Amino acid sequence: MKKLTLTLVAPLFAASAAFAQMNHGTMDHSNMPMTDVQMEGAVHTKAVVNSIAEGSANVSHDPIPEIGWPAMTMDLALAPDAQMMGEVAAGDAVTLMLIKGDDGMYMIGAMLPE
Repeated sequence: MKKLTLTLVAPLFAASAAFAQMNHGTMDHSNMPMTDVQMEGAVHTKAVVNSIAEGSANVSHDPIPEIGWPAMTMDLALAPDAQMMGEVAAGDAVTLMLIKGDDGMYMIGAMLPE
């Protein structure tokens, strides 16, 4: 039982440590057209872009403990004024800034290539 608990808990600690080591300082938030509430509630995660379509992106992202999301592959809407901080294409590793919309759903507010 102890081994099972350790097996289940160890990845959570590793994910938290990896998230804490992310360099969020490279994202310039100063000129982003988002409300103060959106900026305060923004979360960041590392991801790989699988595809980008009009108004959305399919990404495989790391766990996001702040909002209780495990690592997963999903479609995320792009905010109307989403900031692409450099060229981003399918297969690229990126840091995502997710913001919560008025509908309570998270969307991509910014994407920074690694």
